[in-house]
Amino acid sequence: MSETIFSTGFSVQEEASSSVSNASITPQPSVSTGSAEEFIYQGDKSTGVLFILRYPEYPYFSPQAEEAFVKTIGALQLTPHNVAVVNLANAHNPNDFKRIMQFFQPKKITLLGVEPASLKLPAIAHNSYMKGKIATVFNTFSFEEMFVDVQKKKLFWGEFRTFIGS
Repeated sequence: MSETIFSTGFSVQEEASSSVSNASITPQPSVSTGSAEEFIYQGDKSTGVLFILRYPEYPYFSPQAEEAFVKTIGALQLTPHNVAVVNLANAHNPNDFKRIMQFFQPKKITLLGVEPASLKLPAIAHNSYMKGKIATVFNTFSFEEMFVDVQKKKLFWGEFRTFIGS
């Protein structure tokens, strides 16, 4: 793998880090109200690309994971503003896959460290995806898991590129 998608911060080029800080996710969550299916999320759900995570300590990502997320999706011409991110650790957000599907109407869903069984989905191996009638679900590790295991990061990147490009 010759591409550096994200690092642990030990040798980040100044140019790359300045572009990441300019594209950084701003904590301005979108809130939908007025229905039983209410979610707090960030980004844009109209593009059909949804990232589901569960970070109890942060509104969305840890600072290090946010930087990795921005770099990763940026390499595929996506930004934090044209994808949707929902944190299921937020007590306000239902942990119900049917409601997630109804509200976000996604075509591509990435589970970042969220076990499919916790959403009552069939087993999906890490770094693989399952095609449904409406959406395809890609199950992968959290960024923290990838930070400590370079092999997990390599496996993720190879499959994620294919998944987003399909």
